[in-house]
Amino acid sequence: MHATPLSDATTWQQLGGGHTHAEIAQQPALWDELANILEREQAALTAFLGDWLSDPRNRVIFTGAGSSGFVAEMVADRVNAQWPADVRAIHTTSLLTHPDDYLVRDRPTLLVSFGRSGSSPESVAAVDLVRDKVATTRFLDITCNAEGELARRGRGRDDTFTLLMPAASCDRAFAMTSSLTCMLLAALATFDAAPWSQRIAQLRAVATLGQEALGQWENVLAQLAAKPHARVIYLGSGPLEGWSREAALKLLELTAGRVPAFANTPLGFRHGPKSLLDGETLVVVARSAQPLARRYERDLLDELRRDGVAGQVLSIGPVVDGDADDLGLRVPELPDAWLAPVWLTFAQRYALRRSAALGFTPDNPFPDGTVNRVVQGVTIHSHG
Repeated sequence: MHATPLSDATTWQQLGGGHTHAEIAQQPALWDELANILEREQAALTAFLGDWLSDPRNRVIFTGAGSSGFVAEMVADRVNAQWPADVRAIHTTSLLTHPDDYLVRDRPTLLVSFGRSGSSPESVAAVDLVRDKVATTRFLDITCNAEGELARRGRGRDDTFTLLMPAASCDRAFAMTSSLTCMLLAALATFDAAPWSQRIAQLRAVATLGQEALGQWENVLAQLAAKPHARVIYLGSGPLEGWSREAALKLLELTAGRVPAFANTPLGFRHGPKSLLDGETLVVVARSAQPLARRYERDLLDELRRDGVAGQVLSIGPVVDGDADDLGLRVPELPDAWLAPVWLTFAQRYALRRSAALGFTPDNPFPDGTVNRVVQGVTIHSHG
């Protein structure tokens, strides 16, 4: 299996990973399609948002569960740094259990919901919760499913805007791949403070980088997947901390929990989690585009290699003159949040290969139904 190129659709289909393989490979094309969608929708989005982001009394909550929650984490701080409004990421799984810790009745709140299916019980309940608990509300639903509950319930409502992703991004496989990166880039472009022409240009630049990334690192991925690493640790700083959480979740999901995966920041890793290291551990560090963050990352990479405890240490990120390390691409001047989807393609491909190497069917690593594509078994309790 490990020699199978990502382009070999027939073999991946035989391995039970045909959808996952295709949905990873289609991402750059979908990012270009997303740019076309946003060009058509920019006037309507601008009108819907109005001056909401310019008022420090207003709040913006990015939300989702699981991978969609990690999209929120990768977006929120980048948006918060650009606008007076108070912007933060809160997973629906926290919002529903402790609403009084997060919602203020007299603080106008825009809830931005991410949802591949748009039908998970937490996503739907979060909208109802915010509408009930906050006096002045708006809702932007970023979803891949035109027939999902978020899209259906938002039709005809003046307080709701539904931004649909390219149709092919509604992944058929178990794991979120193209759905996640499309929603991430859609949010970054929608809420960026730059002129729309610049945002669209950045999105198309990321699509070009993504295509380049998919043509790279095949041998490295094949070798990594063939090694019996007992655990994997992903590390990233700033928005790339959310990247590390999503990368770890992809591996955990596609290997049905067989390969425990952990996430942290390069600085935070020393504060206890470093005790996980042993000769069977793979550590992957996402290198930042920011010079200050890179210095901290370099310190940890040097330390890990000097200690020699981990089985393997590698990094991925922008190639910078005088600081090339392991895997990377020459990138234009883009923030880490915008580059995260490019580095995610590496983590997705590794999870796909590792899943198949262990004998799982990546499109459905849980044939017994213990974990499902759209979460089941959630009872929504009254918040009254």
